[in-house]
Amino acid sequence: MSSNVDVNNRPDYDHVIQDIADYVLNYNVTSEEALDTARNCLMDTLGCGLLALRFPECTKHLGPIVQGTVVPNGARVPGTSLTLDPVKAAWDIGCIIRWLDYNDTWLAAEWGHPSDNLGGILAVADHLSQVRLSRGEPPLFMREVLEIMVMAHEIQGVIAIENSFNRVGLCHVLLVRVASSAVITKMMGGNREQIMAAVSQAWVDGSALRTYRHAPNAGSRKSWAAGDATSRAVRLADMSMRGEMGIPSALTAEQWGFYDVSFSKTNKDQALKPEAQRQFSFSQDYGSYVMENILFKISFPAEFHAQTAAEASVILYPQVSARLQDIEKIVVRTHESAIRIISKTGTLANAADRDHCLQYMIAVPLAFGNLTADHYEDDFHNAHPIIDELRDKMEIVEDKRFTTEYLEADKRSIANAIQVFFKDGSSTEEVVVEYPVGHRLRRKEGIPLLEKKFKTNLASRFPSQQCQKISTLCKEQGTLEVTPVNLFMDLFVIS
Repeated sequence: MSSNVDVNNRPDYDHVIQDIADYVLNYNVTSEEALDTARNCLMDTLGCGLLALRFPECTKHLGPIVQGTVVPNGARVPGTSLTLDPVKAAWDIGCIIRWLDYNDTWLAAEWGHPSDNLGGILAVADHLSQVRLSRGEPPLFMREVLEIMVMAHEIQGVIAIENSFNRVGLCHVLLVRVASSAVITKMMGGNREQIMAAVSQAWVDGSALRTYRHAPNAGSRKSWAAGDATSRAVRLADMSMRGEMGIPSALTAEQWGFYDVSFSKTNKDQALKPEAQRQFSFSQDYGSYVMENILFKISFPAEFHAQTAAEASVILYPQVSARLQDIEKIVVRTHESAIRIISKTGTLANAADRDHCLQYMIAVPLAFGNLTADHYEDDFHNAHPIIDELRDKMEIVEDKRFTTEYLEADKRSIANAIQVFFKDGSSTEEVVVEYPVGHRLRRKEGIPLLEKKFKTNLASRFPSQQCQKISTLCKEQGTLEVTPVNLFMDLFVIS
C-alpha cells in the first residue's frame, strides 16, 4: 500500500469545537455583573448603530437584496422601517453596529469587538420570538438575549486571550463567525451535534485576511466585515439545524485543517512556530470573564488603542490650541500593539483610513478639543491642513511597561502618553492616561457617560418621547429581562 494514501477514519470533533458546544449548552450565566454589563453593552451597541444611520456610505448597504421582498415574521433593523430575513437582517444590524468603530472592544493577544455578534443574535431572536407567538407559544425574552451575549463575548474573547490571529495576517472577524454560529445554533434549539457542526463550518469557511485594515488598503470593508461574519453564522446555524453534516477535524486535520493552512503561517515579526505550538492555547475556561471586563468606547469613535491618546490630547488642548504653529515636535509613548496596528504616516485615503491612524486621532483633538465621527470625513480633513502638519511632527515611541501591562490579566491597560515641545524650547507636561474611561477600573465614572452617549444616539433617530421610553426600559435590569424580544424591537422601528 502506498504511504501517500489517506487513512479515511472519521475522527471525533476537535476538542476546541467540543468545548465551545459544551459551554453554550451547559453554562448558566449567574454573574450579576456580567448581566448588568451585557445590558449596558446592549444599549451602547444599539446606540452606535443608530448613530451610523446618519452616514449614506453606511445606509446604502441596507435593505433586502430584492427590493419589495416581504418576509413573514421578519427581523427588524433598529432605527429603520426594514423587515428582513434573519440572514440579511444580521448583516444590516452588524453593519450599522460596526460602521463608526464606536462599539465595545476586547484587547489581548488578539483584539476585536464582541458586540459585533449582536447583529446575528438580535436578528434571530426577533424572528424566533415572532414565530413562537404565531404558533401560540411564549415569546423569547430579553434575559435570553443578555445571556447569549455573555456567551458570545466569552467565546470570542477567551480564544483571543493567548491566540494572535493578526500576527499571521488574519482578521478578528473570523471569531465573530465562530462565536455567533455557536450561540445562534443554541438559540434555534440546536443539540450538541448541531452546534459542533455549525462551529466546524465556521472554521472551515476560511481565513479572513486583514488586508483591508492596513495601509495601503485600509477602507470601508472594515466597517461591514463583522456584519458579514455574523450574517454568515446565521446561515451556517440554519444549515446545521437542517441536518448539514459538520467537519470534525476542521482545525487539526493534517495539511488541510485551519491550524496547518492558516495558523502556522509566519511574517517578518514572528519566527515560524514549532509544530507543537501551531494550535490554540488557553489560559482559562469559558465563563463570564470577558463581558465583565469588556472595554466600552465612551468618549471617542476611534480604534481602541488610541482611546487614551485621544483623551490625553483633549487634556492638552487648552495648552496647545493657540500655539499649533509653534510646535516643534509631539512625542507619543505608547504600547507595541498601537504601533503595529494604527501608527502610520503618509496620505490617508478615506474616513476608514483616518479612524485607524494613531497620529490622526491625536492631531484632531489637539487642534479642535474633541474627536467625533464627522472629523474623519473628507470634507473636514481637507478643510484643515493643520491635521497633517501635526501628524508630521509626531514621534511614536514604544514604552515597554505599557506593552507589558497591556497583556497583564489584572491590568489590561491601554496606555498612551503625550508631550508637546515648542520651538522656543518650552514644553507641556507629559500627560499619561493608562486606562480609558470605558475600562472596568473606571466603571463608576464611565457608566453615567455611557448612558448619556446612548441618549444622545437615540435622539439622533427618534422623537423625545420614544427616546425616553427606550432609555427608561434599558436602565431597568429586571423589567428589561422579562420584556419579549419582539416588543423590545418594536420600540426601535421607524414607521
